Amino acid sequence: MLLRAAATLALVALPALAFAATTNPSGLPLPRFVTIRSFGADGTVHVGPGFKYDVAWTYTQPGAPVEVIQEFDVWRKIRDVDGWEGWVQQSTLGAARAGYILRTLTGEQPLRASPADDARIVAWVGPGFPVKLTTCDGTWCAVTAADHPQGGTVATYSGYVPESNLWGVYQGEKFD
Repeated sequence: MLLRAAATLALVALPALAFAATTNPSGLPLPRFVTIRSFGADGTVHVGPGFKYDVAWTYTQPGAPVEVIQEFDVWRKIRDVDGWEGWVQQSTLGAARAGYILRTLTGEQPLRASPADDARIVAWVGPGFPVKLTTCDGTWCAVTAADHPQGGTVATYSGYVPESNLWGVYQGEKFD
């Protein structure tokens, strides 16, 4: 009788555990891409979810894309483009989307005038180049890229890049 009661209790508890494992403090999906909103003292990444944990590194410029992979209270565990992981306060993160041209690509990649392989080339962007993501349709992403030449004026280019060439968006992801 005791064994049967324990088995019944385990079966009742399993759905509750499964539900607990799929919920998180924000209610937002995991994993997901976001950007660093704050920088300097507010952009510190800790080795654990709290100020009592050592600082692993600090973001010095806002806008870097990161992937939120876990949540605990007001803390978010993030992963960057290099695979480094750490914890930041949720207020450090913004909903804007950004990405990088994949570093594994060989040579410069075309930024196209429309979402088609044969569309006019607006600019060339190299592996690791940062871009702001505007929209993605599941195959192509509309992006903005800024060129910061040494001593020159900043030039901004808008165009389209295949999702498969970007870090900062999931393959097949759609948003606007």
